[in-house]
Amino acid sequence: MRPLRRWWWRLRWWRLSGRLAGISVVVLDVDGVLTDGGLWYGPQGELTKRFDVRDGLGIRLLQQAGLEVVFLSGGRGGATEVRAQQLGIQHCFVGAKDKLVALADLQQRLGVADAQIAFVGDDVNDLAVQGMVGLLLATADAAAPLRRRADAVLLRPGGSGAVRELAERLLQVRGQWAELCRTGWRDRND
Repeated sequence: MRPLRRWWWRLRWWRLSGRLAGISVVVLDVDGVLTDGGLWYGPQGELTKRFDVRDGLGIRLLQQAGLEVVFLSGGRGGATEVRAQQLGIQHCFVGAKDKLVALADLQQRLGVADAQIAFVGDDVNDLAVQGMVGLLLATADAAAPLRRRADAVLLRPGGSGAVRELAERLLQVRGQWAELCRTGWRDRND
């Protein structure tokens, strides 16, 4: 990364540290955020997706720190639900054609305010949620209109560590990352 871009990236995240500290719910688009956006079909038409294992650990770290992680996808196919189950995701919205309606439902279920929600997206359909979340974040390879309007752009692309990068940033703001780096991590979720 060029020095000027690195400086700008650090300044932007530093300015967001107060808002990051108030986040209690992380909503993740699936295709293009948890995956690279590609869809693979088997011979019988079954859909498969590739998920990054480091993103999975990042999700587990967030859950252990007390944050709620939510999957919100317009797509269907079964792979998202399987991954959500593996990670203990309690709220997995698939086939959500209107993300605003799904977010309003989520807010009501969890009793959280807009400012407590961070949303990670990758394309123009994710811009619609901007007024309903405290932070709108984009993957490094997100569509240009989303990158321009997002509160911050992650350095990693979707399906390749973007969620893990956000998890580390959230844990740093909470003062928990240094301890994890010192002592390591054990799966202590019940």
